[in-house]
Amino acid sequence: MGRPRIKDVAEYAGVSPKTVSNVLNDYEHVSDRTRTVVREAIDALGYRVNIAGRQLRRGRTGMIALAVPDLDIAYFAELAHHIMLEAERRGGTVLILETGGRREREIAAVQGFDAEFTDGVILSPLALRPRDLARRDTRLPLVLLGECNPPGSADHVAIDNVAAAREATEHLLSRGRRRIAVIGGALRGPRNTGRLRTMGYQKALDAADVPLSDDLVVPVPAYRWADGASAARALMRGPEPPDALLCLNDHLALGAVRALHEDGWSVPKDLDVVGFDDIEATRYSIPTLTTVAPDKPGIAQDAVGMLLDRIDSVNADSGKADAAAVEKVAGHRLLVRESSGG
Repeated sequence: MGRPRIKDVAEYAGVSPKTVSNVLNDYEHVSDRTRTVVREAIDALGYRVNIAGRQLRRGRTGMIALAVPDLDIAYFAELAHHIMLEAERRGGTVLILETGGRREREIAAVQGFDAEFTDGVILSPLALRPRDLARRDTRLPLVLLGECNPPGSADHVAIDNVAAAREATEHLLSRGRRRIAVIGGALRGPRNTGRLRTMGYQKALDAADVPLSDDLVVPVPAYRWADGASAARALMRGPEPPDALLCLNDHLALGAVRALHEDGWSVPKDLDVVGFDDIEATRYSIPTLTTVAPDKPGIAQDAVGMLLDRIDSVNADSGKADAAAVEKVAGHRLLVRESSGG
């Protein structure tokens, strides 16, 4: 059986759909008996208010949802902070939820978590599939962050990961590094963040006529401190250690730096290390970490602005809710610090 509708509740309670709507909207001219019968039918059927339908009838609630994989990854915590500030500046409130990168939780986010109090969703997905987005109700405003989305499926904000990784790799090449390893990289597979950043790395090597060694592209189970430490140790204990590490987030990079220190390697004397995301810890590590800094305030401004525009379109019933998805590229910059000679 599919999701119950107002019509189903009305039939169960023996009243008209209009009466059910009146109860849901707390209209005062409904008898206590009728209200009780309708509420019992709602509970029995497990009916939940349709978010998009309520938006069309009543306008904004002022609440938006932000769904990210893990708040203990500093990048997502810092990005959430900026999104909250931007929403507050525009008079809104943010409900923050963790998906754990699980597909079922990301699907729930695309559907608005079956909640009746959010106007729209900003989602940073890891496991979402194209068909999950194809099945969504486009009347629920959605903005995607990162790279796990098919083009045109929803409004989208991200940095140019290919260009950013190419710039970081070119910096390492300019310092004479030639055996540059990528921790968290992927030479094939879906065009997710890791794959795109590896593509940028490849472009830089090709332009410098430096051959690509498959053994220097190292996948990791997750983008956490311990994964970076394990990958760095394995690389440095191999027959031909790298002379630089391009780590695809700062957690990997800082974990690698710690492991290198424990094993007697000096950064940047023996090898350079570069990360991604410019989390606050990178400014206080020893050595301070060279990193690619996404424009987190800019991402927040774009994401919240795009979502509110889409919410306004739905509330105005302007026909723009189904308009073509908007794509925005946020800025980034390479911050050269001590870990690569800065």
